[in-house]
Amino acid sequence: MVKLNIVELLKKNNKSKYWLRQNMNITSRNLNKIIRGETTSISFKYIEDFCKYLNCTPGELFNLNVDEKDMYCSEKELNR
Repeated sequence: MVKLNIVELLKKNNKSKYWLRQNMNITSRNLNKIIRGETTSISFKYIEDFCKYLNCTPGELFNLNVDEKDMYCSEKELNR
C-alpha cells in the first residue's frame, strides 16, 4: 500500500494542514482523503505541489508498505 507522508512532512516544516490547503488551493475534504489513503489516484499537479510546499522529493513524499503475502506470487502466476 502506498502512503503519503504529508502529516510527518508538515510537522517537519512546522506547517499546518490549513496552510497547505491555502497554498495548494485544495479542499479540506480532498486533502484529508489523500492523507487517510482513501483515494485511488493522485494527479501529478498535486504531487508537484506537495513536494514544492513541503520542501521534499517524491521519494520522501511516498512510502510503500508491502505486505509479506504480496511479496510472493504463486507458481501459477509466474507461468502466465
